[in-house]
Amino acid sequence: MIESKDKKLSFFILLLPALLIYLSIIIFPIGVSTLLSFTKWKNFALVGFIGVKNYISIFTDPEFLQALWHNIQIMLISILGQIPLGILLAYLLYRKLVRATRFFEMMIFLPITISAVVVALLWNRIFSPVGIFTIFMRMITDNPDYVVTIFESPQWAMIPILFVLLWMHTSLYMVMFLANMQRIPQSVIEAAKIDGASESAILTRIVIPALANVIFTSSIFAISGSLKSFDLVYAMTGGGPVNYTSVMSIYLYKHTFTYNNYGYGSAVSVIIVILSVGLITLSRSLYGRYQKKYE
Repeated sequence: MIESKDKKLSFFILLLPALLIYLSIIIFPIGVSTLLSFTKWKNFALVGFIGVKNYISIFTDPEFLQALWHNIQIMLISILGQIPLGILLAYLLYRKLVRATRFFEMMIFLPITISAVVVALLWNRIFSPVGIFTIFMRMITDNPDYVVTIFESPQWAMIPILFVLLWMHTSLYMVMFLANMQRIPQSVIEAAKIDGASESAILTRIVIPALANVIFTSSIFAISGSLKSFDLVYAMTGGGPVNYTSVMSIYLYKHTFTYNNYGYGSAVSVIIVILSVGLITLSRSLYGRYQKKYE
């Protein structure tokens, strides 16, 4: 009994520093933001407690709903674009189905090593009136006056940003999947080949089930990263024109640091946290069902 108490005390002492750090940098800011979300501020001064009015204003604001839809688009391109493409590229390199695998590894991984701001400026240059994309489109359309107008369309303005996000972050998932594919015993792959399994069968019947844990972890990264997207979108378009490319983080930034309404901005941050926790819990539930199915 005394030994058991000593063990519990030892565990508590060892966990205490990490627990204090977690409470101070994660739980405390969320708690303060939640309290602030029920207040109204004006010119750096607290006006008073207003209950849930901030939340009502947010969910009835078309600008916020538009930003939320853009975040959903980013999440979809992350889960349905970056992760499958990362698996496919990793499989091509893992099975050495292309030549010069080292070169392709380096080239595919390169975008994630570049700052998001630099990537945004690079692609803005490409889409500019003197950029490579514009020159190419002028050649194939035989129209010397062609300019990229997609950013001015409320329906299609997000397409270039989604393409850049796909180009930039697929490499990260590729590296994660490639590292875990290399842990699959070669004897399993060789046995499947002897039995006449095609490359698609090896990928779907052996490799993807073996990567289930990594795919789940990647989906968590994709969801959390999508909801907090800011740097690349802000550097590329600033959320404009006319909020056509705004996301929740830019909406939060504008209301908090431009309009100095800290209560309203805190309410947006609480909504982002709730959405993240809810979607991650949903992913965990779906993954749990998948695990039970194959047990």
